[in-house]
Amino acid sequence: MHRHFLTGRELSAGELDSILARASELKRAPRSSDALAERTVALVFEKPSTRTRMSFEVGVVELGGHPLVLRGDELQIQRGEALRDTALVLARHVDAVGIRTGPHAAVAELATHSEIPVFNMLTAEHHPCQALADMMTLREAFGRLDTVKLAYVGDGNNVARSLAILGSLAGVEVVVASPEGYELEPGIGATLVRDPIEAVHGAHAIYTDVWVSMGDEADAQARRRALAAYRVDDALLDRALPEAFAMHDLPAHPGEEITPEVLYGRRQRIWDQAENRRHAQKALLEWLLA
Repeated sequence: MHRHFLTGRELSAGELDSILARASELKRAPRSSDALAERTVALVFEKPSTRTRMSFEVGVVELGGHPLVLRGDELQIQRGEALRDTALVLARHVDAVGIRTGPHAAVAELATHSEIPVFNMLTAEHHPCQALADMMTLREAFGRLDTVKLAYVGDGNNVARSLAILGSLAGVEVVVASPEGYELEPGIGATLVRDPIEAVHGAHAIYTDVWVSMGDEADAQARRRALAAYRVDDALLDRALPEAFAMHDLPAHPGEEITPEVLYGRRQRIWDQAENRRHAQKALLEWLLA
């Protein structure tokens, strides 16, 4: 039976721990595995990408495989071909497929009809590969996850949701602070509060994301007004633990959700997160194709 990775809920706590441990091994020896030798992985991008494309494409090569990068406008999906038909054709040519798209229903439908592993490279509802790298980054910093508190401040979006899901699985205390109208739904593994200062009290890391994501441009000004009090700056970091650092999935808008001083300063692990995408995803691909 093939595996999928769509939200992170597909993993047990033990499997997550094993993937993170393996990611650390692969970071120390990036070309030590040939798990994808003579295998092809399709990477379907219906949304723009920098980190996701680079990390997956390079990661597949480092595992000895061939990354087949497909843009949305290069596929017949754009002309109305059913996802079921696309899934059936892909399974005849490649060994796994990742998709970066809009509605989560699209990746779920692809997986329903797929005879090969499907993994979610981003949807409007979930970003589990990012959260996997974030758990790796926290594990590097603190040695373990079950004593870590992570505060997310800002829009309760796909990144916040994935942090809540994978964080709770790893034993991380996740607290999400959002303004009215931008909250996560309750019951997914995070404590939800309104006040960012309350959220960061005792936190080991403070996480943020852009205020205006892809697809949110129509109400950009309203979002900026609502989220202005949730900016990550040195003053907010001072409210957390002394060793606390900032996190961001990127791309960032310096001066909006995070100050340039924090983004490019010493109190962050943002660029470690960006690198760890590759290592965590390589461990994930090994798990998917084991």
